[in-house]
Amino acid sequence: MVFFLIVIALFSACCYYIGIRLISQDVFPFPWNLLLWLMLVVFIFFPVLGFFLRFFRSKLAWSDRLSWISYISLGFFSLLLVFLLTRDFVLWSSSLVLHRLPQSDLSQWILNRREFLANLTNFLVFAISAAMTGYGIRQARQIAKVKRVDVPFPGVVPDFGEISIVQISDIHIGSTIKGDYLRKIVAKVNSLQADIVAITGDLVDGSVENLGEDVRVLQDIQAKFGVYFVTGNHEYYSGVAPWVDFVRSLGIKVLLNENVVLTINNAKVLLAGVTDYNAGGSHLSQPQKAIENSQYTDIKVLLAHQPRSIYEATKAGFDLQLSGHTHGGQYFPWNFFVPLQQPYVAGLHRHENTWIYVSRGTGYWGPPLRIAAPSEITHILLKKS
Repeated sequence: MVFFLIVIALFSACCYYIGIRLISQDVFPFPWNLLLWLMLVVFIFFPVLGFFLRFFRSKLAWSDRLSWISYISLGFFSLLLVFLLTRDFVLWSSSLVLHRLPQSDLSQWILNRREFLANLTNFLVFAISAAMTGYGIRQARQIAKVKRVDVPFPGVVPDFGEISIVQISDIHIGSTIKGDYLRKIVAKVNSLQADIVAITGDLVDGSVENLGEDVRVLQDIQAKFGVYFVTGNHEYYSGVAPWVDFVRSLGIKVLLNENVVLTINNAKVLLAGVTDYNAGGSHLSQPQKAIENSQYTDIKVLLAHQPRSIYEATKAGFDLQLSGHTHGGQYFPWNFFVPLQQPYVAGLHRHENTWIYVSRGTGYWGPPLRIAAPSEITHILLKKS
């Protein structure tokens, strides 16, 4: 409840700032300014109520519809807040510079009309935020495109061909992503005829009771050497033990700090998986434990939800780590904050002797927005170089 109250206070403060900057009495005289404030309060109410229902795992029939409204509202207001802060910083810094420069007719004209310029750009900021919200929704709701990634392995057996791994990650089945959305993802995955399908965490946002039928679609995934799953942080928010049991019931192998050894195209492949980086207790993430019995394998692949598992993965001797978690930032400006927490945000990288590929995710989380961070179904080909 304390956390909930802190969130309400912060969100209300941000919306108050938006209100005082957008609803100018000079532009919107009474009673229009009062009406706009009331509308703003209503928009504040939707995300707060949506968060409240999610926090207490409401089962109300209309909670999913409310989630759609609240998440779109939250996405729009987050963009609006960032653009307003940026605009105000530009106005403030330019005013500071003009005050220090020798007075001229132009500088005095700009200073005298600072408030006018602010009101004028309010409409521009609002329009840009609305347009980007619409674009972001369209990008998020389209089914992820297939992205091909080639990973070279020079030291594999001479007659090695290639190994095909399809990675899906961060689907976040919940209030706005349901079984019909997942079914289209499964169809695309099956069309790639992969040797291995890897699901690298954050599959769900909710309980087995509420989402089990939506997730059941995953039992249709086909792969020559199996489908494998590792937990992400959101599985722990949603009840990890029931979800692990349910995913296993679909014929999917759950790797909890363990591995399997597969023979694919004359190469022995160790495929390991660890629990989420932040998991503790009996689910403590242990890459070293996950690589046990690997001395006779040619390629060692680790499935780890968070990219920051790479440090221990490299020490343990893995050749490749497949991760997700970051969503590639998902939408502006959060893409600038992800690198503060994770060593890699998206794409293929070389970390010492280990390759790491970070997926931008196959779904989305929270606001149904994606801007400059498209979702993906990753088709990874391990090849002899």
